[in-house]
Formats: sequence, structure tokens, C-alpha cells
Amino acid sequence: MKRRIVAHQVADQLFAAEAAIDSALSAVAALTAMLPTARIDANLSAVVGQNVIDRTTETIAALAQARRGIVETHRELHDVQHQIGLGAVALGGVDKPPPMQLRPGGRLGVAAPAPGREAA
Repeated sequence: MKRRIVAHQVADQLFAAEAAIDSALSAVAALTAMLPTARIDANLSAVVGQNVIDRTTETIAALAQARRGIVETHRELHDVQHQIGLGAVALGGVDKPPPMQLRPGGRLGVAAPAPGREAA
């Protein structure tokens, strides 16, 4: 039982790390995408800020490498999971379940009463 609990803790941290890398990659890509437009809007020469574009694209490449590393970590942890006899523990796969749909206002709705029972 202890291994299963620890495996879930590791899985939670793995998913958090994956999400953090994806978020960082997305944020730096958005920054990189806006730089040329900002330069044009500011009426600056193309030579201004080229080093900034160079740094952000290098950062994207580094984050892509980090993402590759965390994906490989995920695969390796999957192997470890089976090595320690936890093949039935769901540590995530390729497909994610669809996100839960919240009702307007974020409140739960009242379920329909069971057949033959009145609603309270």
C-alpha cells in the first residue's frame, strides 16, 4: 500500500513538472511571437532587439529539450512502475480524460430522483 501511495505522489509531481514546462514553453513562445510586432509598432529598425529574438528562441529550444527530458522521465517511471509490481496504478498515458464541465456559477446541479422516489 505504501508503494501505491508513493507512486501517486510521484505521478502528481510528474504531472506538475510537465505542466510547468509546457506553460513556460507557451509563455516564451508567445513573448517571441509578439517581439517583431512590437518592433514594428514602435517603428524601430530590424537591427534593434535582434539579440532579444536570439535569446528567446534559444530559450524555446532549451525548454523543448527540457520537455523532451520530462517525457523520457515519464517513460522511465512507467518502466519502474512495472518493475516494482505496480502495473495496475494509473500514472498517466498518452490521452488525458476530457476536462470536467462545470455548470454556470460553478455549482453542482440536483440529480434526478430515483424511480419511485420523490424529490426532497
